[in-house]
Amino acid sequence: MIPDAPYGTLIRTRSLWGNAVRRLWRRLDLRVCLLVIALFTAAALWGEVVYWRYRLRDQTPPYNRVDMSRAYRPPSPWSRPFARAVEALGPRASRFAILRKGIANLFEHPLGTDNLGRDVAQRLIQGARIAFQVGIITSLIAIPIGVILGLIAGYFGGWVDDLIVWIYSTVASMPGLLFILAIAMVAGKGLKGVYLGIGLMTWTGLCRLIRAEVIKHRDRPYVTAARTLGAGPVRIMFRHILPNVFHLVIISFSLRFPSAIGTEVFMSFLGIGVQGEPSWGIMISNARLRLWHGMWWEMTAVTVAVFVVVLAFNLAGDGLRDALDPRLRTGDTP
Repeated sequence: MIPDAPYGTLIRTRSLWGNAVRRLWRRLDLRVCLLVIALFTAAALWGEVVYWRYRLRDQTPPYNRVDMSRAYRPPSPWSRPFARAVEALGPRASRFAILRKGIANLFEHPLGTDNLGRDVAQRLIQGARIAFQVGIITSLIAIPIGVILGLIAGYFGGWVDDLIVWIYSTVASMPGLLFILAIAMVAGKGLKGVYLGIGLMTWTGLCRLIRAEVIKHRDRPYVTAARTLGAGPVRIMFRHILPNVFHLVIISFSLRFPSAIGTEVFMSFLGIGVQGEPSWGIMISNARLRLWHGMWWEMTAVTVAVFVVVLAFNLAGDGLRDALDPRLRTGDTP
């Protein structure tokens, strides 16, 4: 309720997005999740820069260079970096030189190396790059399909609605993973099949949500007023109704992003995903064969990375849903 104010005084009220940002920022767990997502995003962007830098030069990137003299090195804090500095420089080296070399060794391989001497930390960053690529590109395929079909079905109703409901019910009834694997096998090995498979299989949930919301909005006064003023169906759907249901798109993106990452990891684990690049699934597949030989650091690093990023996105998605869904907002002041 707006408080009483003198005549002519402007009263500022927060918008939906302003209230949502305020609610999100008040929660410490969501701030931590957003920080984690920002760190992984920065790592993915840095990995993209490194990837294109060496690809444009037609050189082997450092995360794929084989150096058997560095194979099976544990993470630097457990590998006696200063003792190795003394061995490399000799006992007569100055303390400053030993200190500098020891610090360099400490950060040389912070997560160790694999069986071919490749740095695990660098490969983990490239895995984040591939995971974020899959999450973003599959969303760019699935979200427009779900939004457009949901708007059309909810606004027009009748046989159009029945047809679209039949389509997404049929797609949703298919075994999702098998359908994704089939598309990936037809498209060939690589990320293109992963993009198409995940994108064409995961739009049904958003389409169902958008359709239900549009059905509630299509007879509201603002839509009736726009129709009376001569606005066409396309303008009403995309200019008037879509902004009022767009919070569902944001929530859907934040919740489906980790699901797409998990699917890509599983497909790469099976050898169907990316080829020649260190995907998290490929790293898990390779590390499991060496886990029984005491090389625990590669499996641990990848597993923790997947767990943290998926957990952060899921918690952030739940927080966005609580902040943006009008049915779940209670007790907030303007």
